[in-house]
Amino acid sequence: MNITVCIKQVPSTSEVEIDEKTGNLKRDGVDSKINPYDLFALEEAVRIKKKNNATVNALTMGPNQAEEILHEAYCLGADQGYLITDRKCAGADVLATSKALSEGIKKVGKSDLIICGKQTTDGDTAQVGAEIAELLGIPHANNVLEIKEVKEDSIILDIDLPTMVQTIEMQLPCLLSVDKDINQPRLPSYKLKKVTKDKKILSFGVADFEDSDESHYGMNGSPTQVVRIFPPESTKETETWEGNSDELAEKMAQKILELKIL
Repeated sequence: MNITVCIKQVPSTSEVEIDEKTGNLKRDGVDSKINPYDLFALEEAVRIKKKNNATVNALTMGPNQAEEILHEAYCLGADQGYLITDRKCAGADVLATSKALSEGIKKVGKSDLIICGKQTTDGDTAQVGAEIAELLGIPHANNVLEIKEVKEDSIILDIDLPTMVQTIEMQLPCLLSVDKDINQPRLPSYKLKKVTKDKKILSFGVADFEDSDESHYGMNGSPTQVVRIFPPESTKETETWEGNSDELAEKMAQKILELKIL
């Protein structure tokens, strides 16, 4: 059984500058880490690996520095790391990102199961997993709470719906987006770190994809564009009122109307 886990390198702090011209985060020089939700995906893949004699591939897209999280994935139990690194993929929206990752999954080879984290902490769209599955033409499930059983041709799992938890059986291959309640991620293994310290990361770009049309990737392949993005403005102005409850309520009502909140 082959499992591919999609992971992403995200800033390890919320204090990240924004390029107002492109609307992209300025990631250079910023400490980064594996997207927290992806740790649950990777942990679940490693648990399945131990029970079903599977191979776990970790796949990410980004600049060369993204190799760092693939080496960390080795320390968490991944067998092989793959990096999609190509300037033609820069500035991608959700669709173009999903397109690149779906092509990367094809490049990795046949995947019986693809696991993604529910969302990323820098984008928070929670859409990439489902879009990858649609591009690959395979079934998918979001908000997966538990994988109950992995069979030869199918998988049984619990998914979190708005009013209930539903148990379903899906045919393989399929894609799962897992929630943070699914497991408790392990800490990186020092033993695995020593064993895999020289293990290579396999890299490829758009020219290596089955679909190498550059117009499908990066900003060129993004139907949505960020018009403007900016950090929220903060103010330290304060105003103190005195009076009884009726007087203060009246002042509060007048202020709300003045600020056009209502």
